[in-house]
Amino acid sequence: MEPKYISKKDLLKRYGISYGALYRWKRMGLIPEEWFIKRSTPTGQETFFDEEVICERINMIIAAKDGISLEELAERLKPQPQADKELVVETVYGRWSFKASDIRRILVDGDTDITEEIAKILSR
Repeated sequence: MEPKYISKKDLLKRYGISYGALYRWKRMGLIPEEWFIKRSTPTGQETFFDEEVICERINMIIAAKDGISLEELAERLKPQPQADKELVVETVYGRWSFKASDIRRILVDGDTDITEEIAKILSR
C-alpha cells in the first residue's frame, strides 16, 4: 500500500501546533530530518510527511509532554546503534551489504514496510 502523505500546513492545522514547535521538535531529534519530504507543487515547493508515521509521532509527543520532558523523550527515541550487524541482500545481479544503522526503510513490492521486522532480527 502506498503511504498517504499530509502537507506540513495540514499537519500543523490538524494538531494546532505552531511552525516553531514542529521545527523545535525536529532540532531536538523528536522528528527525524528524513521525515521532511520536499516536493514541487503548482505553487512552489512544499513539505510533506508520511501521514501514518508523523501522526503517530505527534500523538506520542503530545501525550508524553505532561509526563516527561521533551529532552528525555528525544533521548528515548534516539536510534540505538545496531553494533556491527549488517543486512546482506543477494540477487542474480550481485550481493549488497548495508549497515543496520544506515537502513531507514525496507519495502516489499514498493508498499509493504518490513523495516521493524528486520530491525528486530538485527537486534538479536
